[in-house]
Amino acid sequence: TGTASLRAAWGMVSAGLYDVMLVLGVEQMNRVSSALATEYMSRAGDMRWEYPYGISFPAFYALMATRYMSEYDMPHDVLAKISVKSHFYGAQNPKAHLPKEVSFEEANNAVPICRPLNLYDCSLITDGAAAVVIAAEERVKEFTDRPMWIRGIGAGASEMMIQDRSSLTSIPGAKRAAKAAFDMAGLKPDDMNMAQVHDCFSIAELVAYEDIGFAEPGKGRELIENKEVYIDGRIPINCDGGLKSKGHPLGATGTSMTYEVMKQ
Repeated sequence: TGTASLRAAWGMVSAGLYDVMLVLGVEQMNRVSSALATEYMSRAGDMRWEYPYGISFPAFYALMATRYMSEYDMPHDVLAKISVKSHFYGAQNPKAHLPKEVSFEEANNAVPICRPLNLYDCSLITDGAAAVVIAAEERVKEFTDRPMWIRGIGAGASEMMIQDRSSLTSIPGAKRAAKAAFDMAGLKPDDMNMAQVHDCFSIAELVAYEDIGFAEPGKGRELIENKEVYIDGRIPINCDGGLKSKGHPLGATGTSMTYEVMKQ
């Protein structure tokens, strides 16, 4: 992915192997049918025992949403509010795939995709490209007068098979990656003044609030309900519309999110 490539480039520049590297992400998902695109995306999961029996990514995140809603007694309304936020900011982004606002009623009552997730809970099949230049400190001025310095970076992985996961209300790899980045930077979640999170589905954004440490487990809903993740809130998140409205061109997603962080 784009962020994995970014981390690899950062590592090589930090090690002195190269002094400038270009991280490029490109995706043209609309060249194939929706069915084939779904199959290709599902190859990031278990293709032997789960995908053939219906566990595509919409199905996986629907399971996650179902479990979360049951465990924390949460209505779908909360997910709809995340979608409303995404489209509110996506409508202001000239590069967004779906730059339109949606009302709470539209977001909460849209056609089902994989219950309890509906049309506005799911990201789009998007074409796109984005690039990031990683440069050693002595060469940064050749490219910009306002560089973005990487103070901390982390990576983590979770079990590929859903049946092997101990919880469906958290993504352990994301928690490990966030902790590693915060520890390296010597910072805490409360030190952040904005964030980009992987919101391929509305439930993914909610879970990310908690996995990164912006909220305790089961309390992420308070951030969206109190509008703390809006641009004038405590921790603005995905104010480009996120993957939901801006778009989710898989190979370019990580680099486009990095671009948005630098822009902000």
